[in-house]
Amino acid sequence: MGFPGVWMTESQSVVYRVIPKCACSTIGQIMFYSDHGKFYDGDIHDAKSGIHKWGIEDSQSAITERVTSQDTYTFTCVRNPYARVLSAFFDKICGTQRNGKPYRGNLVPKLSRQYGVESSGDFDQIKSFRRFLLFARDTITYRRPMDPDIHWSAVAGHASTLIKNGGRYNKIVATEDFKSGMKEVLKNVNSSHDLDIDTMPRFNESQGHGPKRAHPVEDYFDDLSMHLVYEIYKRDFVLFKYDPQDPSNKMPVGEIDLDEVHAKLGE
Repeated sequence: MGFPGVWMTESQSVVYRVIPKCACSTIGQIMFYSDHGKFYDGDIHDAKSGIHKWGIEDSQSAITERVTSQDTYTFTCVRNPYARVLSAFFDKICGTQRNGKPYRGNLVPKLSRQYGVESSGDFDQIKSFRRFLLFARDTITYRRPMDPDIHWSAVAGHASTLIKNGGRYNKIVATEDFKSGMKEVLKNVNSSHDLDIDTMPRFNESQGHGPKRAHPVEDYFDDLSMHLVYEIYKRDFVLFKYDPQDPSNKMPVGEIDLDEVHAKLGE
């Protein structure tokens, strides 16, 4: 299986497991800057040089060696399941992608026909999101009408592949406490170029793709949708210490136990 979703600095100073909708654009730019003293000109997801990625064949042997030897600082970044699935809806379902087209071609028309999801014009955001949540649950739990998409499949599933194939995390950063988390990462990395996390720009490549969220996060979740979110993302809530009872509380409610994460996700 290898190490899908793993990026590594060209200098092999740090390894990162990408998790979609969890600050991956900003993290990739931090890694690029730490080697080159400048940010990548464009979307870091498009970079084919200057950074190692599992999707680049010539990078795979170096990534495999560093991850399996467990001698290179390795981290990932997680996010509150409520905010993450809501972000996926606005970005991927309601938004236009970098190529100027809807995400995954006919996905949005299919959602409209089969689930009654509206995503353009003056639509009812709350109603459409809750219908999208049913679709997300069906893809993750029943793998129909399609396999789950990486942008709304569980964080735990993404994080587990590195562990199951012989890697180990030194740090799991919470998106909600991003600055302090990344400062700790950089303290443990021998960077060629220092970067001030407090003053650097954020690289939100999905920003502006879709309509602006019209309500607070908690307004999108009634009792049924909270139940669905917990059904889908139970491991994310438990392992990464988020509160399933309060969608308005985006912050973790406890410290992540790395031993617990490796034990549970390595099974």
